[in-house]
Amino acid sequence: MQSPEKEVGHYPITLTTAGLQDDKLAHFGPSLVVGHWHNDMPGLTPEAEVMASSEGCPRQIVKYSDRVYGFQCHMEFDAEVIELLIAHSQQELSAARGRRFIRSEQEMRAWDYREMNEKLWAFLDKLTAK
Repeated sequence: MQSPEKEVGHYPITLTTAGLQDDKLAHFGPSLVVGHWHNDMPGLTPEAEVMASSEGCPRQIVKYSDRVYGFQCHMEFDAEVIELLIAHSQQELSAARGRRFIRSEQEMRAWDYREMNEKLWAFLDKLTAK
């Protein structure tokens, strides 16, 4: 499903009330800057609940069940991944330049991705805990 906006770079997501109350996501806080590289978003099932959104995409994190979550945002990004994406996406970046939620290559390279990485690893630890 197409998202209202293409997002490339790092932008904040905002947790919904349900997201803030979710024991696996609450440590993200009300808002967290995360990585993006998409123009789509997850679909919803009748049981699905939106846990986080952004200005450009209303479905950044969706909970489908207690152990099944869908992440549209890319909290796994780091400097190495960003370099690979930039190197292999020059045509896409050129075509999208100037759009509302498109960061420059320099901005993406300069961003410190560690906070979102640490919060993702903590989420995964909680998700896989017995």
